[in-house]
Amino acid sequence: MKKVLLASACLFALAAPASAADLAARPYTKAPVAVASVYNWTGFYLGIVGGGAWENGSGDPKMKGGFVGGTAGYNWQTGNIVFGVEADGSWADVSASVTGATVVPGFGVVTATASSKTDAMGTVRGRIGYAVNQVLFYGTGGYAWIDNKITLSALGLTASDSKWHSGWTVGAGVEAFFAPQWSVKGEYLYRSLGGETYFSGALPTGTLNFHTVQVGVNYHFGGPVVAKY
Repeated sequence: MKKVLLASACLFALAAPASAADLAARPYTKAPVAVASVYNWTGFYLGIVGGGAWENGSGDPKMKGGFVGGTAGYNWQTGNIVFGVEADGSWADVSASVTGATVVPGFGVVTATASSKTDAMGTVRGRIGYAVNQVLFYGTGGYAWIDNKITLSALGLTASDSKWHSGWTVGAGVEAFFAPQWSVKGEYLYRSLGGETYFSGALPTGTLNFHTVQVGVNYHFGGPVVAKY
């Protein structure tokens, strides 16, 4: 029995290296590639917008004030180029008033106040820009409108008339994602609105031109982040 055990031990010792040599080589596993997040701007979005406006002109007083409202739009992206259409509408308080002496037939010289106030404004615009991943630089232009009211006060009496002014706008801006479906933007627009005639033709106005600076936050539907390996 002792001899059998010794012989078995010898056979096992000789067989072990051969078995180890017959084992398959450990397969090579490639390290996983890091995932880079690439932002795609295509899709529908809704947001809020607000800012300030001031009238462009040589005379005083000039209308100025602020506005806040909502915006909606859609983007298409091809390569780094982004095309889009956007509409916005805002409640506004952009106004100016002047008080002075004027001649009223039958009353002579009286003190009168005239004020002009834009209480709503908006645009419908096209956009074209260049996207650098999550940042978009763009130009924009299209249709602009305001709802304006002129009020005249004298001798304790007040009369008002409102008109819708239509025109055009052009500007530029930058927008950037700060979360997968959220972006923030800053934008400058120049708005030129055609003149209207108030009080049944008694008071014509010239063109109203505004500079506006606005900021906004947009929510993008559909998730604009695309994983790229």
